[in-house]
Amino acid sequence: MGNFRNLIRESERIIIIGVAGDSGSGKTTLTRGIRELIGEDIVSSFSLDDYHSLDREERKRAGITPLNPEANRLDLLEEHLALLKEGKTIQKPVYNHKTGKFDPPVPFSPTPIIIIEGLHPFYTKKLRELIDFKVFIDPSRGIKRKWKIKRDVEERGYKREDVEHEMMIREPDYKQYIDFQKIYADVVIKIYPSQFRGEELYQVKMIQRKLEAPAPSIEFSLSIASMLSLSERNFMIRYETDIYYAKRVGILVFDGELEREMFQRLIETIVEYTGKEKIPFLPPEKDYANAISLAQLLLCWRFMEEIKEKLEK
Repeated sequence: MGNFRNLIRESERIIIIGVAGDSGSGKTTLTRGIRELIGEDIVSSFSLDDYHSLDREERKRAGITPLNPEANRLDLLEEHLALLKEGKTIQKPVYNHKTGKFDPPVPFSPTPIIIIEGLHPFYTKKLRELIDFKVFIDPSRGIKRKWKIKRDVEERGYKREDVEHEMMIREPDYKQYIDFQKIYADVVIKIYPSQFRGEELYQVKMIQRKLEAPAPSIEFSLSIASMLSLSERNFMIRYETDIYYAKRVGILVFDGELEREMFQRLIETIVEYTGKEKIPFLPPEKDYANAISLAQLLLCWRFMEEIKEKLEK
């Protein structure tokens, strides 16, 4: 594959990754691997919450949720993404979640890779044309509820009862305006409760379009000896093919926790592809990695393969 960082720099193109999903669905967590593995010196990001057209009080008075496209400036987002792809600096709006109001706009200059995360990145044809790699994050309702309450209460200072009420009134809009966008995604990541017992365990299903060109192999060694002598946790990996929204897809399913040694080999292979110095992707005190950590690595690999193919055409 060569040095992906050099390939991106030499192309002089601005690559935009769009990550769609409901509020609190784990969009930032899942794309953190791309930022860390490729390098935050060439990867930047912003939230599409900044493109709300109404502040919190205005939405309440109008009886509209942020999931309704009419509560968002998608035309301005289209304009700004087009300018960024031309290498130009924009004056990006800023939505303040603590106050529920807008702060003054700030200048945002493009890096070689830009990640945009939000509710409507694939809503219009123009947005879909501007985005080079599309990801949809789709956790189960129970997991999404847990994550959103934790984030909004602990990080944003909302009252728990207000968060729960908002989630209830948002559900119809999610089905109408957000959920359908997964049909445009290159990768859909579905997250379910684990079949195994344990804290922070999940089952992750990665639904991916078939690659049009052969991809360099990534070695993922499973040592039976290591499993029998070292691993004290349960894990499962499965691959299947299917048709998803009229597309032929490959589906990777993984659950439980992987022993550090097996996970570390995969990190080293991907880091070698990126051309970045080694990073402590897995904290030293952790002897196991869960399915979401594995999804972060595989999402980064898939992104690199997709963009490499486009740049070499």
